[in-house]
Amino acid sequence: MTPVLEAVKLGKRYGRHHALTDVDLNVPPGRVIGLVGPNGAGKSTLLQLACGLIAPSSGTIRVLGAAPAAGPAHLARVGFVAQDTPVYADLSVADHLRMGARLNPRWDQALARRRLARSDLDPRQKAGRLSGGQRAQLALTLAAAKRPELLILDEPAAALDPLARQAFLEHLTESVAELGAAAVLSSHALSDVRRVCDHVIVLAGSRVLVAGDVTDLLAGHVRVTARHADLARLPGGAEIVRYTDGASGGASGGAPGGAPGGGAPDEGTAVVRTDRALPSDGPWTTADIGLEEVVLAHLGRAAGSTTPAGSTTPTPAEAHR
Repeated sequence: MTPVLEAVKLGKRYGRHHALTDVDLNVPPGRVIGLVGPNGAGKSTLLQLACGLIAPSSGTIRVLGAAPAAGPAHLARVGFVAQDTPVYADLSVADHLRMGARLNPRWDQALARRRLARSDLDPRQKAGRLSGGQRAQLALTLAAAKRPELLILDEPAAALDPLARQAFLEHLTESVAELGAAAVLSSHALSDVRRVCDHVIVLAGSRVLVAGDVTDLLAGHVRVTARHADLARLPGGAEIVRYTDGASGGASGGAPGGAPGGGAPDEGTAVVRTDRALPSDGPWTTADIGLEEVVLAHLGRAAGSTTPAGSTTPTPAEAHR
């Protein structure tokens, strides 16, 4: 199957600043992809490259099997919602739909009208008088009515209040299902990603830290509670992503119901990436892990804050000795 998004050694540089470095991706079709990472990680740069708005400095990127924005036919296959959900303030909602119909050969007017009705948008209202949530709904309607094979959304709900955010995510889920499309959603809110995405790409420091289907990522990570010295007995193929010393009372990650703290002074909790189940007779206890804890563990390690002050993080080499 042709990947929705494929990158090989992709890089983007602005002067001496590396926005993306050696990015390798292969995202299968039919996924709703969450793109997460801190500010400056390269998320918007990756999405702009995917849309053909900028060109790579090195490597290659392909979208739906072709170079981004390869031509009018390819542009029609991709819908884009920018971070500020731009609309034309002096045009009415209906004007936006008429413009969309003129510019897009696969425009679906019936879908656009259903989306407007679902979002309670008055076709007569000027876009400049819409709330932030309503502008986001209009921008998503315009992108979806193109009937694209891929929707790309760059932090579209960043400035929305909780109710508007919930409505937008419901609109997105319904649109993707109706179109049978893939989608890439960049977001700082891990709760949003957990709710609507089934594939995740984690970026930090211009590089991909981890990427894959959510089910595979959760199956490949486990929370381990053990004495620090016993973590050295983890089997080969097990990598400690993040370790938290129990004596600090801190928890690794931050997901609700996360790792317990305040245990024995020499006991801590590790987020471990492994390609197989850990032995049940080892000197540790294991527990399933949530997506937020996995993501935060990788981001914490990349930021150099993998442990609370005074604790020690075993390296993979130490853990496998």
